[in-house]
Amino acid sequence: MEKMQHAEELVREFLVFRGFTNTLESYEAELRTDIGKGFEVDKILDLIFSLYVPKFHADSLLALLAFFKHYLSSSSDAPLASTLSKLETSLLRFYVVHAVQCNRNDKVVDFFTLYGAELLQRSQDWTNWFAIPYKKNPHLDPEFRVFFSKEWYQALHLSSRNFFSEVFNATRLPALLKVSSEMNATNLLKRDIVHLNLKLSQLQASLDEKEVQLRQFRSMEGGSTGSSSTLREKTARMSKDSPEVFPAGVARVGLTESSQDSVAGGLGNIHSELIGSTSGDDSAFLSNDHLRNGGADNAGVKENDGEVYGEEYFSEVQVEHQETFLGHTSPISRCRFSASGNNIASASLDGTVRIWTYDTSTPVSRNATIYCGTEILSLDWECKSDRLLLIGTSDGCIKAWNVDAKRVVCDLNTTEAFPSVLDIKCSPVEPIFVSAAASGGAGSNYIDHLGFASLTVWNMKTWKAMTVLPLGEDPPAITSLCFNHNGKILAASAVDGMIHMFDMSAGLQITGWPAHDSSISSILFGPDETSIFSLGCDGKIFEWSLQNQGQILWSRDCSRFCYPLNDSKYCRHEMALDANGRRLLVTSSSFRAPIYQVHGHLSGWRTLPHGAPITAVDWHPTLPIFLTGSADNSVRVTSLS
Repeated sequence: MEKMQHAEELVREFLVFRGFTNTLESYEAELRTDIGKGFEVDKILDLIFSLYVPKFHADSLLALLAFFKHYLSSSSDAPLASTLSKLETSLLRFYVVHAVQCNRNDKVVDFFTLYGAELLQRSQDWTNWFAIPYKKNPHLDPEFRVFFSKEWYQALHLSSRNFFSEVFNATRLPALLKVSSEMNATNLLKRDIVHLNLKLSQLQASLDEKEVQLRQFRSMEGGSTGSSSTLREKTARMSKDSPEVFPAGVARVGLTESSQDSVAGGLGNIHSELIGSTSGDDSAFLSNDHLRNGGADNAGVKENDGEVYGEEYFSEVQVEHQETFLGHTSPISRCRFSASGNNIASASLDGTVRIWTYDTSTPVSRNATIYCGTEILSLDWECKSDRLLLIGTSDGCIKAWNVDAKRVVCDLNTTEAFPSVLDIKCSPVEPIFVSAAASGGAGSNYIDHLGFASLTVWNMKTWKAMTVLPLGEDPPAITSLCFNHNGKILAASAVDGMIHMFDMSAGLQITGWPAHDSSISSILFGPDETSIFSLGCDGKIFEWSLQNQGQILWSRDCSRFCYPLNDSKYCRHEMALDANGRRLLVTSSSFRAPIYQVHGHLSGWRTLPHGAPITAVDWHPTLPIFLTGSADNSVRVTSLS
């Protein structure tokens, strides 16, 4: 049956690919009736001898036999077709005999009234059978006595079993063997693709490392071609007269570990030399950020609960395998695992959403491409059934896509005053979702351009707005939403740095506090829901206690991975927590994204590189697998070892 289902999936995929929607509907309808019962012999015999004949469903019995006659005629198997003709005569006679035994002569009369003419055209052997409902004891009649015997019934049952078994072996098995062979070949190809993608990522990482080393070498060469003696004098004079000219903790170590010749390369090379001494692999990840920031990165040193953290050290994450999805033609804006983790939805700036799967064991019947015609700002999956995907756009539209029916089941619109759907979140329990829409405004950067906020609660059964959550007069735009595990509490973050908490039962705001000096890009409940994480546009990450409001439990500064605020395309940073709440993945203006260890001794890890900044992230709901979407138009699924 597995091979049969695989073949059916291939047919569905072909019909969807060609756009034969009417044919697909007919195909689905016939599969639901499945008159052939998947060619399982016992089920077909049960239909005939336990349902159609005992319940006097003559029309269904004839339809079943006609189905097999059509099937055998299309397979050009003459011997089996001849055998079926004889078996059909015996089964119809058994129907008549059973009706007589049950004293239902009316059913016999109805049978001959409807099908008598057709039976006579096939064979004159049926002529005497027209008199059987009018005979007193037909079971004693020498002409019909044999058909009322137990031996004849057993022989008919055995003949039917042998016939349908032969049909299975002669027609279905070779076809399924071919499907099985093709399925195995497809799985082998997919496995090869997985290995090639991983190898490609490793080669890309190696290439990036070599390019960084080459740039450093050229920079050193360029410095040495100048007047090295003058630079030595200037450097010595600077270090003597102003020892604090170097960042704290760098000047002294730089002068002791670096030779006098390396000092002549200039101040910028000192940072690269120091960071490069920790690990050749991490020099690319760290020194690039120093060079981009002009070498003066004091933000890397921060104090938290009495501890002082120096420049963070990121080792490359250990990858079991990685797959790259190249179906988009513009930068990725959002990517999300479904609630089960079996499917992935990814959106790009050109208004396209693609639904796909990364696991070869998962059916591809849900794969689809959705064209929205405008920029997609938000995505979220329904939490319970895993069937609906909600899509929020920049023109105030919210589309509900049914992944099984492969169509938009509802097209909602926010009010004209709030056209941008910045975020959507489905309740994990109730059939509702909340949309955060923005009015838009005149501003020089992305944040100012968002305008005011509107939070609307929608019913997913009636597809109508239920209520608007109170935010006060002219509230700043809401950028991110998050439900707790039972859907009772909704958290919302705003561009003014506030976090708002709502009681969904009462539809009222219960608390709120200023969390950031800048706009908040993303919020998430912690794993035990006694805390909430917030990510600001300035790159600061805080974990806030929900038991002692305003208390910071953990923090990090990822400002060196943030986009410039005037970059309207990529300034919406987001973060994602793994299933255990121990690893926090953040988007990045670099080709690699940081994975911070929450409450751990390590700073974290760095992902394998994309070819452009990483613009969207997500974690699998249960497994150590994460998603990264990039401005290079690709989405990668990375499984950790």
